[in-house]
Amino acid sequence: MKLKHYHPQLIEAGCDEAGRGCLAGAVYAAAVILPKDFEHELLNDSKVLKEEARNELRVIIEKEALAWSVTAVSHQEIDQINILQASLEGMHRSLDKLKVRPELILVDGNRFKPYPWTQHLCVVKGDGKYAAIAAASILAKTHRDEYMQKLHEEYPEYAWDSNKGYPTIAHRAAIKAHGPSPYHRMTFRLTKE
Repeated sequence: MKLKHYHPQLIEAGCDEAGRGCLAGAVYAAAVILPKDFEHELLNDSKVLKEEARNELRVIIEKEALAWSVTAVSHQEIDQINILQASLEGMHRSLDKLKVRPELILVDGNRFKPYPWTQHLCVVKGDGKYAAIAAASILAKTHRDEYMQKLHEEYPEYAWDSNKGYPTIAHRAAIKAHGPSPYHRMTFRLTKE
């Protein structure tokens, strides 16, 4: 299935995040503006792609996008303002950093805070429908995975190289055995109890 652009004329930025459901680490948000003629047969929601395909697409997107930006919102900030607000804040910060001004923002999901002077459209499962959102999902995911790999080297006991901070049985068991790391989100239920 070929992903499309929403509007034939408007400069559209796709926004998505990675790491919302994790127990540890920052949430990453990306904004991407693709050329209208951008096409790639692999381009899709990052969650349905293998890691190798995501990494290959990241290089292509970063090279060919008219503008792109990725922002991390720390676990401390998540604990202060909550994960939804942190995700939206990350998208706004990424939009702020774009060197091309979008005329329309396509957001994956059903929630967004209006961005100054720019119309937006929330699209549930948008990362599987629109090229710019799929590109943003890939950048957010690959940048976050790279960051979690670095944290894994510091705290290998949590196996973040494989679970990326998501609440797997093994991750929760490691928190029980070792206690939370300095990177865990303390406002999240870290163990089932």
